[in-house]
Amino acid sequence: MQSTARKSFSRSILLPRCPTGIQGLDEITGGGLPLGRPTLVCGSAGCGKTLLAAEFLVRGAVQFDEPGVFMAFEETEAEINANVASLGFNLAGLVRQKKVMVDYVHVERTEVQGTGEYDLEGLFVRLNHAIDAIGAKRVVLDTLEVLFATLPNEAILRSELQRLFRWLKKKGVTAVITAERGRENLTRHGLEEYVSDCVILLDHRVNDQIATRHLRVVKYRGALHGTNEFPFLIGEKGLSVLPITSLGLHHNVTNERIGTGIPRLDAMLGGRGFFRGSSILLTGTAGTGKTIISSNFSSAAAKRGERVLFFSFEESPNQIVRNMHSIGLRLEPLVRRGLLRFHSARPSLCGLEMHLATMFKEIAAFQPDVVIVDPITSLMELGTVSEGKGMVTRLIDYLKAGHITSLFTSLTQGGHALNQSEGGMSSLMDAWMLLQDFEGNGERNRVFYVLKARGMGHSNQIREFLISDHGIDIVDAYIGPSGVLTGSARAAQEALENAAVLTGQQEAARLKREVERKRTAIERQISGLRSEYEAEAEELRHIAEQVGISTLKLTTERAASGLRRQADAKTAAGTLRKSRSARKRQ
Repeated sequence: MQSTARKSFSRSILLPRCPTGIQGLDEITGGGLPLGRPTLVCGSAGCGKTLLAAEFLVRGAVQFDEPGVFMAFEETEAEINANVASLGFNLAGLVRQKKVMVDYVHVERTEVQGTGEYDLEGLFVRLNHAIDAIGAKRVVLDTLEVLFATLPNEAILRSELQRLFRWLKKKGVTAVITAERGRENLTRHGLEEYVSDCVILLDHRVNDQIATRHLRVVKYRGALHGTNEFPFLIGEKGLSVLPITSLGLHHNVTNERIGTGIPRLDAMLGGRGFFRGSSILLTGTAGTGKTIISSNFSSAAAKRGERVLFFSFEESPNQIVRNMHSIGLRLEPLVRRGLLRFHSARPSLCGLEMHLATMFKEIAAFQPDVVIVDPITSLMELGTVSEGKGMVTRLIDYLKAGHITSLFTSLTQGGHALNQSEGGMSSLMDAWMLLQDFEGNGERNRVFYVLKARGMGHSNQIREFLISDHGIDIVDAYIGPSGVLTGSARAAQEALENAAVLTGQQEAARLKREVERKRTAIERQISGLRSEYEAEAEELRHIAEQVGISTLKLTTERAASGLRRQADAKTAAGTLRKSRSARKRQ
């Protein structure tokens, strides 16, 4: 039972698909449109129905070797060729190669009203001949309203629609049928969406004078699909749909670190800078130095031989290059060497999606290692908070997929509270740095600190950010009893501390001299005492020598006298022995 259920579920997931080749659409639909079935593309005027259908046909012929038939009821073949050429497609060339056939069918409303009859057999014969002539696998019918505009009877209309769709299924072709949107229904008649196997709704709306197009898969029989509404673009190379849900979190990472061009900032990040391929957010109020930090980051990367793409939405390239001269930073050589490229545009030039498509195009063409967006908030203001966050999410995922390091600047309002867009955007970033104005003592100074840096140790201290004609520097801010001191207050406090240090050094020098004087005096005293000692010791040695000589002389004399006395004793003893012997003989 379980095995059978799994097999059944697997078959429903693996419903045969016909890839469209349109960027993003195949991801939303899980691989393409239903193979061998009709798909209804409906929408209001100017939303891109005909272009989507034409691209489906052209990409099928070019990328998948599937010939197609384009049957038009409103535009002639020449008009269609000219319109499709705006997407960069050579439809006329494909017609000559017999990969595509374009057939314009003129339906005269007065003729149908005059006869009162309506029969699709002629259309089937004509369409069947076109399909067989080139072996078509794909068919486009544009647009359905012209074909059934004269049918007032809803029952006949539904019957003919079902008949048309059954014929297309029986023929085994994958068909795209365009239809105009009704006031209350998806289509004008409100019937086409019910007999179609797949329904795609296109919308062209204007918000705050900015036009955007959206796409939604309303219906897809027998298959799972994305049900959200996704913005899409019509560009020079066709349509592109970039849904957030299609972007996964499977990016490769590296432990390689890259410098920022600011030594003290690198020191705050453990001495090695940020991880390569990470996304970095730099927020700050106007005039705090966001563009200066971005330019230093760009210069450091370019000097390493890396390619940098700088998107600016507030300043022109020449203005940025000129302004960097004020801090001694020269960007012109990097631009001439092709290592640094600027792309500047006003945010109001187009909508969010067009800006995103342009950025993708520039990134794909230049293949940068580092991307700067200054400021990202200028783009996010073009849409709602969710639209802005969605745009940033797609851009970050695109850059991470290419292992590109990105730095986004964000313009914030005064105060310490974060606005909604900034707080939501910061959660997408790997690192977050903050620049703020610090007011005190009648002046404004800049402070800098790192709020977060994923995967690396970083300083949590507030530092003062200095900008001068010699460049930029990040210095330690003085933390005193009254709080953080910056600018002239810090300089005054440093002067006081330097004065205190100097006073201490002077006092230490005075004490050193006094000790040296005492040491010299003591050494002189010691030298005098040593001289007296040596004189007395010399006199003592002289006396000792005299005493020794006198003692030796006296001892010698006594010994000699004793010897003499001993000789006298020996003589007397001999005389005594002789007298005793004489007495005994007597």
